[in-house]
Amino acid sequence: MIIITGATGRLGSQIVGRLLQRVPAGQVGVSVRDADGAGDLAARGVRVRRGDFTDPVSLAEAFEGATQVLIVSTSQTGEAALNQHVTAIEAARDAGARRILYTSHQGAAEDSLFAPMPDHAATESYLEKTGTPFTALRNGFYADTVRLLLGQALETGELVAPADGPVSWTAHADLAEAAAVILADEGRFDGPTPPLTAPVALALQDVARIVTELTGRPISRVVAGDAEWAATLVGHGVPEQQAGLLLGMFRAARRGEFATTGPELESLLQRPATPLRSILEGVTGRS
Repeated sequence: MIIITGATGRLGSQIVGRLLQRVPAGQVGVSVRDADGAGDLAARGVRVRRGDFTDPVSLAEAFEGATQVLIVSTSQTGEAALNQHVTAIEAARDAGARRILYTSHQGAAEDSLFAPMPDHAATESYLEKTGTPFTALRNGFYADTVRLLLGQALETGELVAPADGPVSWTAHADLAEAAAVILADEGRFDGPTPPLTAPVALALQDVARIVTELTGRPISRVVAGDAEWAATLVGHGVPEQQAGLLLGMFRAARRGEFATTGPELESLLQRPATPLRSILEGVTGRS
């Protein structure tokens, strides 16, 4: 049985949906914190069990009979993130899974300036020590993040953010389909995959240009100072720690941490990856 965690989340739910196009529902199980919220999956024949990364006993039940377990990374950072991932990895190993899969990141690195990236690197390192075959999905940066970075640009005509760099903006739907392909073809990758990204990396200057083309309204890219930008976020009610986390994303991007791309995603999909322009069409309502 293939078990997927976080199956009611943005990525996990799409992975389950794509996987059900490839394997019978009776071969799929999900581990979710709220089993009642996955009633639609249960109705389709998917095994639904409660599983919480902070509760090893629940994971033992959720992972029972697993041949593969896909661990969708937590939204936590730092020690909390690694502890949760380790708990899930150990539960998958103890359940007898033949392979453990983990949603890592194209920019995973111990020395990254963006807090989630060292967490991904540490989780991959732990997976290497378990003795169980594993696959770390080196996903591109979620393209939906651009929606947040646009801020008030459509109203003000200015995309204001700290200095950045090229980023491998990649659609959730594409990453979900790739994960389903890999799950259905067990053992296709051992260890970290090549970068699973759209074929090009774009900076916010490119985003401003694309939005200008789509809307017919000039959108200027305005570079704000790091401290100024973070202070503005805090002034709008964003917790200081969260503002610092977001600032780290820009610092990492301008160091080139998210600029790497590759052809593997399109090879898995057997089609072109979704371009950022298509996602921005949904934001602007233009095509």
